[in-house]
Amino acid sequence: MQIAVLLYDDFTVLDAVGAYELLGRLPGAETVFVAKETGPVRGDQRSLALVADKTLAEVPHPDIVLVPGGPGTWPAMADEEILAWLREADATSTWTTSVCTGSLVLAAAGLLKGRRATCHWLSLEELAAKGTEATGERVVFDGKYVTAAGVSSGIDMALHLLGRIAGDRTAQIVQLLTEYDPQPPYDAGSPEKAPAEVVAYWRELAQQSAEALQTS
Repeated sequence: MQIAVLLYDDFTVLDAVGAYELLGRLPGAETVFVAKETGPVRGDQRSLALVADKTLAEVPHPDIVLVPGGPGTWPAMADEEILAWLREADATSTWTTSVCTGSLVLAAAGLLKGRRATCHWLSLEELAAKGTEATGERVVFDGKYVTAAGVSSGIDMALHLLGRIAGDRTAQIVQLLTEYDPQPPYDAGSPEKAPAEVVAYWRELAQQSAEALQTS
C-alpha cells in the first residue's frame, strides 16, 4: 500500500507528520512525500522542512492520498499542477484524505462537491462556499474521502483509518506504541470550549489576514 503525502510551501508540519507517524505503521505500507519538485519543502514556521522524495509525476496512483493544510493552502488551491495531480491520484485511490485546510485544496480540485467534510474551524465557511457540506466534526468520513479538522486532529483521523484498513487491534497497537493518550492542561481545543475572547481574537486576526491578501 502506497501512501502519498503532498508537500507544498508553507504547509503545517504536524498536519503531515502526525498522520504520517501513525499511517506509516500500517503493515506493508510505503510512505512517500511528494511535491512539484524533489528536495526540502519548508513548513509554515520556516525553521523546519520535510524532504520530498518524488515528484508528483512519479507517484500517479497512490493508494492513500494525504493533503496537509497550512498558510500555503491558498496558493496550492490555485496551482493547477497540484490540482491536476490530485484529480489523477483520486481517480484510483482507495482513500483520499486531508488534515486542517487541506480539504480546501481537495475542494478546489472538485473532489468534495456535495460531500460532508471538515477543516480548521476558522475556514469552515470557506469550505462550505466551495460546495461541501461543511461540519465542525473532528473527523469526517464520506465514502473514501476522510477529512480532519485542525492540525492535531490528523492523528485521530489516522487512527480511524488504521482501524478501517487493518482492524481495531492494529489501530490499538499503534495507539499504544505511540502512547497517544492526550491529557492537555487546558480545555480550549475547539471554539465551543475556548474562552470567548480567545476565539474572538483569532477570528479578528483571520479576518485581517484575509483582507490583507485581497488587497495585496
